[in-house]
Amino acid sequence: MAIKQHLNTDRRRFVKGIGATVGMAAAGTYLGFAKSAQADTFNVNMQLGWIASNGQLGEVAADHLGYYEKEGLSLTITPGGPNVDGVASVASGRAQVGQLSSSPSLMLARSAGIPIKCVAAGYQQHPFTYFSLKKNPIKTPQDMVGKTIGTQGTARILLRAMLAKHDIAYDDVNVVVMGGDMGPLMNGQVDAVSGWQSNINALNILGDQRVDMRLWDSGIQLYANPFYVTDETLQQHSDKVEAFVRATAKGWGWVHANPQKAVELLVKRYPNLNLESERKAVDVILKYVFNEETKTGGWGTMKAINWEQQIETYAKLDQFKGDVPTLGDVMTLDILDATKADRPKVG
Repeated sequence: MAIKQHLNTDRRRFVKGIGATVGMAAAGTYLGFAKSAQADTFNVNMQLGWIASNGQLGEVAADHLGYYEKEGLSLTITPGGPNVDGVASVASGRAQVGQLSSSPSLMLARSAGIPIKCVAAGYQQHPFTYFSLKKNPIKTPQDMVGKTIGTQGTARILLRAMLAKHDIAYDDVNVVVMGGDMGPLMNGQVDAVSGWQSNINALNILGDQRVDMRLWDSGIQLYANPFYVTDETLQQHSDKVEAFVRATAKGWGWVHANPQKAVELLVKRYPNLNLESERKAVDVILKYVFNEETKTGGWGTMKAINWEQQIETYAKLDQFKGDVPTLGDVMTLDILDATKADRPKVG
């Protein structure tokens, strides 16, 4: 297939970025959970893969309502960004908990020798979507053949995975690397652009002419906003990880019951966010955080079979630098099992 010859460039870029992380994980001093000045309170630094956004509604609410404090924790949310290696921060112990935008990033890091593991899924389904217009709709992967698709550099592998699953040659699609701006779609430079359904600000320009094709619906079913810790943290501080998950789950449960109040707390903490846009986005967010899976499994639940399918997909595309990680390498259900009575079961 034509797909395979395009894959190594993306993989090399990722590996180069995490090469230093492996060294830090091997040589760095592990900090673990540190006690704060307040007796019996432990500091938890949560390292984000990107800037703080509506993906942190539950954590902000839990912090404001004192849920972490009740668990004996003090939470700090550290934003990431293009020049921040969040995985290195967690691997070296500078942060105790991390969150990535997508589950494959965790699998790739694990294959490269970084001992991190997912303990809960922030979003039950990934919001990654291809957006087109009604005058030239793209509703299925087959509709992409012969079309120009704009996507982010780091998201090209998602497009390749989707095309491969539907036996479409990568060369049958014209791929343009771009950012998150929807302008090229509106002016006809591309036939579709990729982004998250929760990015209301960017999507406003499309209005009622918008057509969505979700990656999830095309068969590439990834988790978004997975929470991860190191193997060492699980071994030495599983009780603190459980406490963090309990408090976070309760925070998201409160957001589910009080979405507009939660938005106000979020914007108060991060005034760079637009209040009206976040008010519109919160219902979209909650549909990804809570669904039929969480009705029975509770907030943060995840399935082993989903992870197994992701590993299989990326292995077929030759994306792993080292050995193909096993299910036990990339995720554990132990923390979810230990907190099942305290995680809200709503959908």
